[in-house]
Amino acid sequence: MEVITKKTVDIEKILRGKMGAKARWLPRPLIWWLKRIAHEDEVNGFLWSARDKKGTEWLQACIKFLEVNIKVEGTENLPDPNDGKCYTFVSNHPLGGIDGVAIGAVIGEHYDGNFRYLVNDLLMNLPGLVPLCIPINKTGKNGRNFPAMVEAGFNGDTHILMFPAGLCSRRRKGVICDLDWKKTFVTKSVETHRDVVPIYFEGRNSNFFYRLSNISDRYVKKVNIAMLFLCDEMFKNKGNTFTVRFGKPIPWQTFTKEKSAIEWAKIVKEQVYSLKQKQAQ
Repeated sequence: MEVITKKTVDIEKILRGKMGAKARWLPRPLIWWLKRIAHEDEVNGFLWSARDKKGTEWLQACIKFLEVNIKVEGTENLPDPNDGKCYTFVSNHPLGGIDGVAIGAVIGEHYDGNFRYLVNDLLMNLPGLVPLCIPINKTGKNGRNFPAMVEAGFNGDTHILMFPAGLCSRRRKGVICDLDWKKTFVTKSVETHRDVVPIYFEGRNSNFFYRLSNISDRYVKKVNIAMLFLCDEMFKNKGNTFTVRFGKPIPWQTFTKEKSAIEWAKIVKEQVYSLKQKQAQ
């Protein structure tokens, strides 16, 4: 059981857990800098104030704390909570933080908390989020457990929320867009007979983030340096308004063998971004 203290998120402790004995060689100024960009004090302040909240209620408290406004469009496309079926919800990932919280809050409220995220294991340091998570380790050796976690999620009796790009959006040639989507949501949705609900989230990070992520992706491929700044980006977006747009469910039977799973993933990604075009019309 998670214990919430006034310092639930401890950057030094997380580094020791990830790096082991090597963490002691990190310069103190670097650790202080990491604490600052991770907004350690502010995050812990929120976690302490919301210590009695879990799941969807915690997500809603997070939105209130960040003072963001969420506009929801296409709610008529959300499947009936009482139809007895489980769905796979897939979205673009422009922010890497608020988008996940906002979409989860909307889905959680509509389905009475009956959904789960497939998330990076670092988010398991947020106790209020833990009940909604199927953890995926992308920073340590336990990444090999990914298939088992996916199996557990898709064979469960809850809806699944995924960001198939795996990383938040990048800006390439002036266009902000997800990188290629992974095929997992297609193969597992077909296997478990889950229709797929496309979601488009309207939002963007700072110019600094896009410059840094491009440098990191190109020159420091083994370490996702940009990820370190996602919390800082979240606070930069504090007080902004974002739009969540739901598209019509795609029957799992759509994903025939006429195309590969990778090709179908690309097609669904295109459908998600077509929801942005509908707004422009």
